[in-house]
Amino acid sequence: MWSFDLSGTSKRKVSESRQLGHRRRAGNSVLAVVALLCVACFGLNARARGQVPPTPTANHSNPLLPGTPQSWIAAAAQHQLAILQDESLPLRYRTHKANQKEDVTRVVIESRQGNVARLVERDGRPLTAAEDAAERSRLNDILHSPNDYLKHEKKNEAGLDYAVQLIKLMPRAMIYTYTPGQPQPEGAKSPQVVIDFRPNPAFKPPTMISEVLTGLEGRLWIDARTGRMTRAQAHLLNTVNVAWGVIAKIYSGGTVELEQTRVDGNRWVYTHFEENLTMREMMVRSVTDNTKMTAWDFKPLPAPLSFQDAVRELLAMPVKLQ
Repeated sequence: MWSFDLSGTSKRKVSESRQLGHRRRAGNSVLAVVALLCVACFGLNARARGQVPPTPTANHSNPLLPGTPQSWIAAAAQHQLAILQDESLPLRYRTHKANQKEDVTRVVIESRQGNVARLVERDGRPLTAAEDAAERSRLNDILHSPNDYLKHEKKNEAGLDYAVQLIKLMPRAMIYTYTPGQPQPEGAKSPQVVIDFRPNPAFKPPTMISEVLTGLEGRLWIDARTGRMTRAQAHLLNTVNVAWGVIAKIYSGGTVELEQTRVDGNRWVYTHFEENLTMREMMVRSVTDNTKMTAWDFKPLPAPLSFQDAVRELLAMPVKLQ
């Protein structure tokens, strides 16, 4: 679905990349991997999309919660993989992103090749004529340089690979337990199964990316009726070194939170994402990223679009200016 933009000005000329979470949009940076950690907090032999998740088994020690934490996680893992890889039911929606660098609202359209977006507000106000002209120029650049756009989106396919890797490793990487008292989110429409997770001390990360899992713990909420994850919270217990700190060092105390909900029948989408992380990439200076994103106004498209048609639709839509 949506993703978060960590790209520089030059990359923005190609696309609105990395606005959280769409299966093709996470990008190659370690920050993107960390952002996917909550998505990847589902394990236990997760299989490919389209297969029926296992039915939780009876748990006589806790009659209020049928099954075990592991059986709920296994089912949620399969559902989450399907969500990540779902290419059907394309959507149009709005996102708001705020961090120490910017406060922007965009209209996003999912295309066959990737998301495209148009900036419509900055700092809570409509764009000026000059800002809108710059945005229209950026979108026209995508039409004029389609190969650049496609090459950029191809690189971002690595985000899905990272997420799948982490999901497959979660059975060994984490220990799952029911949360005492089963705290229910405010406004929940159906009962939620609440599960805590923490690192498994016996886990030995087989890849550089999976080293991040050794310092992560948190809590998951799973809808009891559908088996889908609705909310996830995670934080770093200790500083994590990726490739002995050469690739990245992610400092303890960081937090990641996300929420997802169902729209248009069976389509599940991310509606909220928040990260507060301090990290150092490639042994350069440390940076702090405090990003909050929300998505709303989801509207299904009548049919999938090419990215060119999505860009044209964005260019044709009316935008309120100052």
